[in-house]
Amino acid sequence: MPKSGALFAVCIVAGMLGTLVSLVFFWGCTEWGVFNFIGVNIRQTLTTAAVSPKLIIGGIWAIGYFLTVGTPRQRRHWVRKGLWFSILPSLFALFYYHPYILHNGLAATSLGLIAPVVIIIGNLIWGLFTGFFTRLLWGR
Repeated sequence: MPKSGALFAVCIVAGMLGTLVSLVFFWGCTEWGVFNFIGVNIRQTLTTAAVSPKLIIGGIWAIGYFLTVGTPRQRRHWVRKGLWFSILPSLFALFYYHPYILHNGLAATSLGLIAPVVIIIGNLIWGLFTGFFTRLLWGR
């Protein structure tokens, strides 16, 4: 397998692992009552039916991340690029997915006034760990 093909696969797996870390963050905030305390109506369970589609979507978003690190000249600052790239899933979630698919209002404000910040933090966690796991799995 060519090196770019191997990095493509690594990015997808890293995106899935980053999604898993983000889902554990959301689950922990749900279980410990953090979301109730700050007035956000987001609930996350760690069942197979709830986690599997999100892992696939995290891997699909990681294809876009691959475009930022795919060539040998771009293979620096993996985590920083992951954090910057996480802006795109945040914008997609806030301005398309929540308003038009889930009908939660523009920027998911019907889930709480702090919900957009929580969604952005969740995607930043995804970007951080996608970059971290890509670098960890890719090696030198």
